[in-house]
This record gives sequence, structure tokens and C-alpha cells, in this order.
Amino acid sequence: MLPEFAETLPHAFFSREGGVSEGLYAARNCGFGSGDARENVARNRALCLDELGVPGARLLTLNQVHSPEVVVADAPWEPEEAPRADALVTDRPGLALGILTADCAPVLLTDPEAGVIGAAHAGWKGARAGVLARTLAAMAALGARPARIRAAIGPCIGPDSYEVSGEFRNDFLADDPGHDRFFRPAPRAGHALFDLPGYCRAALSALGIAAIATHGADTLADDRRWFSYRRSVLRGEPDYGRCLSVICLPS
Repeated sequence: MLPEFAETLPHAFFSREGGVSEGLYAARNCGFGSGDARENVARNRALCLDELGVPGARLLTLNQVHSPEVVVADAPWEPEEAPRADALVTDRPGLALGILTADCAPVLLTDPEAGVIGAAHAGWKGARAGVLARTLAAMAALGARPARIRAAIGPCIGPDSYEVSGEFRNDFLADDPGHDRFFRPAPRAGHALFDLPGYCRAALSALGIAAIATHGADTLADDRRWFSYRRSVLRGEPDYGRCLSVICLPS
């Protein structure tokens, strides 16, 4: 996280530690889309807001679909009414913007001068499709400016863990041969290791954001602290929890 974020407004990348869920979802699973008990997820979300120091805020999350779609939040909605999108922005105090992840990159953004915040779910599909550019455009429509925006890229699958196919790499190189810098050889023949946080950081930088922090945690490699979709697949587990990242304009 950026130190100046903490001085400006509440935000956090919450780990899986410290919640009330059990089993595969232990302990702070915040995803209603999982098979966890609804009351556990609701309690875990409330714990996050309490620890953030904004217990009265309305937490808004999305029905994330790995798209570039962005929602402007000007009023609260219930979880079952969540829009199908992968980023949200607001200039309304009292609304907490939440992103759920289990390997994809959560990206939190703020222009403290304009009083505008954003949060994006940047998996490889959404990032490649331009979710970060569209999030900044939506923030700009509310008065934010790239030169003033500060961004933080949260815990996600790391460049030492994200093994992808040769076809995956070729698709990115077809977009831009310069994307080769985000790949390096994997131990398995015909595969590569992909730097998702590096790709997101470069996309933000290209959009004019100079203040960018990267958390650095690898969700696949740290079972104790982070949920991971890919780890659940490798283990043959039937489901997985979701970590919550939040940014809020205090009332």
C-alpha cells in the first residue's frame, strides 16, 4: 500500500486471516459467490469495515465477470443486486468500494484532491481488455486527473507462480511485441511465467499515473494468508474463498 493512502482515506487489502468461516473458506472469506454460509460471509465483510474504521459505510461489490465494464456508484445496492462489472468508481462519501480476488489483481485508486476513488478487478482477461483504462476514464468523468491519482496493486498470483501456455503468451505479443517483457521461460516446455502485477503496473504508468505501489504478495504461494483459485484447482478442491480489498471515502 502507498503510505500516503493511509493518511488520505481508509483502504486495505484484507488477507484470509481473522474471520469466522471454516474449512476451505477459513477464515475471512468475503465472497457470496462461494459455497460458504451467507451469514459467515456477511460477518467477515462487517469485520473488514470495522477494522477499516468505517463500520457505518455501505460496502459495494460486483458480480465480477472478467470484463472491462465499470460502474459509477452513486447509491448503495444489495449484494444480490450487484452489477455485472469488474470495476467501480465513486465520489460519494460513505460508500466503500470492494473487489474480491483469489489470484487476480485488486487495484485501488484515489485522487484525493478531487475526492474520487476507484477499485478494479484485474485478472488477465480484464487487464488485457482495458479495465484499468476504463476505470481511469470513469474517475476522470467525476473530476479526477491521472497526474494526481495514486494507485496500489494488491496481492495476486506472482510472476514466479503464474504459469501460462505458449498460446497465452503469443496472444499478448500479438497485442504488442513489447509485452514480451512480462514473460520468462517456465520449467515446463512450451510454457511461460507471466508477470500480472508488472503488466498492470505498466498499464497504469502508460495512462499517466506516476504514484503506483505494488503489494508484492504471491497468492498462490502463501496458503496461510491468501485464497487462490489456481491452488484450489491444483489440489482438486471443490471451491475456494475470496479475499476482499476495500477503499472508502469517509462520511
